[in-house]
Amino acid sequence: MNEIDLMVNQLRAVAAQASVSAPAAAANAATQAPSQDFAALLQSAVDEVNNTQLDARQLTKQFESGNAEVNLQDVVLSLQKASLSFQTMVQVRNKLVSAYQEVMNMQV
Repeated sequence: MNEIDLMVNQLRAVAAQASVSAPAAAANAATQAPSQDFAALLQSAVDEVNNTQLDARQLTKQFESGNAEVNLQDVVLSLQKASLSFQTMVQVRNKLVSAYQEVMNMQV
């Protein structure tokens, strides 16, 4: 449960930072280069989702093999965490595709 709380807190912090820095970023956009590469940020998020799924798969295999150190609650929690992170990534991808299509349909 602690890892889910950590993830939720990270999402809240990013959302708060984005809402606070959006007006300032718009004012400084012409004079400053972005401080973080979007592609690197997106790749990092995809890697994190992949790692979450791999961890869940490994924990499931350990439980199936009868490892006494792995309990069912941890397996279910890791599977739900992996599912939630994947669903979130799919929604982000959908929003990015939608935004790309809007930009491509703009007339210049």
